[in-house]
This record gives sequence, C-alpha cells and structure tokens, in this order.
Amino acid sequence: MTAPATTDKEPTAPPSESETRILFPGTVMLLIAVIGCFTAWGIAADLTTPMVSGFKRIFDMSSVQASLVQMAYYGAYFLLAIPAAFINSRWGYKAGMVSGLALASLGAFGFWPASRVMTYGAFLAALFAIAAGCSLLETSASPYVISLGPEKTATRRLNLAQAFNPLGTNIGVLVASTLILPKLDTPVNLADVSAETERAIRAEQLRAVTGPYIGLGILLAVILVIIFVQKAPPSAAPDEESTAGPANPAAVLWRSKRYRYGVLAQFFNVAAQVCCWTYIIQYTQQAIDGSLQLGSQMLQISLVVFLIARFVMTAVIARIRATKVMALLGTLAVCLCLYAALRPDMTGVIAVISISLCLSLMFPTIYGVALAGLGEATKFGAAGLVMAIVGGAIMPMVQGRVMDMTSAATSFVVPAFCFAMVTLYAIYDLRTPTPRVIATTSDKRKAQ
Repeated sequence: MTAPATTDKEPTAPPSESETRILFPGTVMLLIAVIGCFTAWGIAADLTTPMVSGFKRIFDMSSVQASLVQMAYYGAYFLLAIPAAFINSRWGYKAGMVSGLALASLGAFGFWPASRVMTYGAFLAALFAIAAGCSLLETSASPYVISLGPEKTATRRLNLAQAFNPLGTNIGVLVASTLILPKLDTPVNLADVSAETERAIRAEQLRAVTGPYIGLGILLAVILVIIFVQKAPPSAAPDEESTAGPANPAAVLWRSKRYRYGVLAQFFNVAAQVCCWTYIIQYTQQAIDGSLQLGSQMLQISLVVFLIARFVMTAVIARIRATKVMALLGTLAVCLCLYAALRPDMTGVIAVISISLCLSLMFPTIYGVALAGLGEATKFGAAGLVMAIVGGAIMPMVQGRVMDMTSAATSFVVPAFCFAMVTLYAIYDLRTPTPRVIATTSDKRKAQ
C-alpha cells in the first residue's frame, strides 16, 4: 500500500528520481554525523535521569532538592529553544548544531571541576549546560536532517535518524546502572565517620559520576569536529538574502493549523512517553508484586522494543503513509493503556511494554508533518516543537497525582488520553491536503 497522491499530481504518474531519493549526493557523511547527535543526546538524557536518586544519596538531600536535576534539564530545553531558532535563522542549522555540541561538551567536561568543588550547585550548572547544548542541538538537528534531501522523503529520513536515539537511551541506562549507581551504594554509615572520611567517600562517589560524563564530552567533541569540517548542502546553508527569515515568523506559524496542532500533539506524545517509562516500575510492583530490580528490567525491555520498532517503522513508512501508520499505532496505544489499567497482571505488564512499539515513530513523524510547508519559518517552528518537550515534565506529575489517589494501574488512563490526542492529529493530517511551501521574501525576489 502506498501513500495517497496529492491533488496536484496524477495518481498513476511514476515517482521521479527526486521523490524517491532519500539524500542529496555527498551528504552521507553528514547524515552519519547527525545520527551520532541523536544517539548522543539519548545517552545524555538517560544518563541524567538516575542522577535524581544518585545526588540524593551523595549529598543526603530531600526528594524535592534532588528533583532539581530534572528541573535543570527540562528548564534548559525550554529556555534555549528560542535562542536556537535565532541562531538557525541567522547562521543556518549547521551553526546551531556546532553551538549545541560545543555547549553540551563543555557541560559534560564541567563535571570534572564540579567533582573537585563537591557542591550540588556546581553539578546542576554542568547539567544545565549539557541540556542547553542538547536543546540547541535538537532544535537544529531535526530540520537539518530534513534539509539533507528532497522534501518528499523528509519524514522517512527523519525517522531513520531518530531510530538511533533509543540506541543512545539504552546506552545511557546501561552506563548508569553498571558504572554509576552500584558505586553509590556504600555500606558505610556516614553518621559514624569523621568529616575527613565522609569527604573522601563522597569524593569517590562523585568520581564514579564524573567518568561517564567525561566520556560523553569526548563523544560530543568528536561529532562536533566531523560536522564542522563537512560542507553543508545548499539547502542547509544560510541564504544571504534570507538570513533574517520571514518578516513575522510567529504569524506564519500561527496561521498554520497543521503546525499549531502539531505542537500540541508533540506535547502529548512526549508526555505519554515519559509517563509510560517513568511509571512502568510502579506498575510492575503492583501488577505482579515485582521488585524495583524487576521493574527496571521491564523498563529496559521497553527501551529495546522501542529501539527495534524505530528501525522497523522506518521501513514500513517507505511504503505506507507515515500518519496513516501513526493513526493505527495511536489507537493501539490507547487500547493498551486502557487494558493495562483494567488488568493489572502479567498481561498488563506486557501491554505496557508493548506501548513502546507504538511510540516508536510518533516523535519524528509529528515533527516532519508539523513543519511541512513552512518555508523559512521552519527555523522558528522547530523551536516550538522542542519546547513542547516540556510535556514530559508536566503530565507525569498529573499521572503521579492520579496514582496517589487511586493506583498505579488506574493512572494509565493519563497516557491513554495523551495517545488519543496524538491519534486525532494523525487523522487531521490524513484529512487535510498537503500544504504547499510558503514563499518567503527571498523566494519572491529570486522568482522575479
């Protein structure tokens, strides 16, 4: 089955070479380097999540104080998305990516002086820098991938690049569980030791945290060099006549219902993802009387399912329209969430794990569909889609509240609602004509 033809093409016309080509010539190395970015920020995100419990143990803090780790991370994503859009508009996507890689690598290397200072604030500053760099990077990388080939294959290309993000996620979880958390569980009672001994123990724990982040910094620096020396294709390079972007990008974005609804869909998509992965441990504990360790194993299995499904769905949407697949997967996700809510047993655990299959193509598909036809406003539109990631900070609190009032199983009605919103967006796209690219001032000048 193939995607329905647009109204301005003959249904029986064979696809042209530009429609089937996934990349412009000479951009393979760039795509590989950008794929490395998707993997790297996956590592950063899931290496940071365990630090909530890690820093709580090291610095003997309350849960609220430790949660500042996530606040710093999500806050940086939210605050840096708009500055990233201005960088992309003025100097191009490559400049945005180089800036993001530089800032994120500096933040990762900042863990070394922070471990010497041994204060929580120093680590929060380093984490904020990493997340700020990742925000710049994510705002730039996805539209950069879109620019590396024909618009016809943009969604497929973005799904391919995004398929490597869960690889980084799995690496981050593995590194945290094997290289960091085990070394933080000291049998020593710190209340019975001298101040000097306590400081030595904390210093050893902080070194365990610092090592993986230094490795992350090296990885980011290597990717930075590769992207910096590669020449960008004309479609991704800044245009001297259009560096100022559209006269009023906010007006362009607001007029596009596909974009406005896309931002909302992305908000609920990320919210559903974080909800399901955050509370699968508690669900496992309730459903099958599982331990924390067993719950963590279920989360790891979910991430592996997500990783494999990303590659499978990239192949599927080469033959079937992406939003048609997303509509089917969104509907399935709603059903799985409701089943898990009603049947808290082993089959419910399997249902929660299976939700990761449904999540696999949603983020890049929403991203590509929402930015379609925006022209120069794409640079600012990408920022709004990155800011929508804040849904991952808001809706889990809603689910946590529902869980406190009812149970872990019942709380899965929250991601069910989120998936319903994503499904509605897919249906909207299927029923709406494909938008034409909005002409910018520079486009009009070139046409004259």
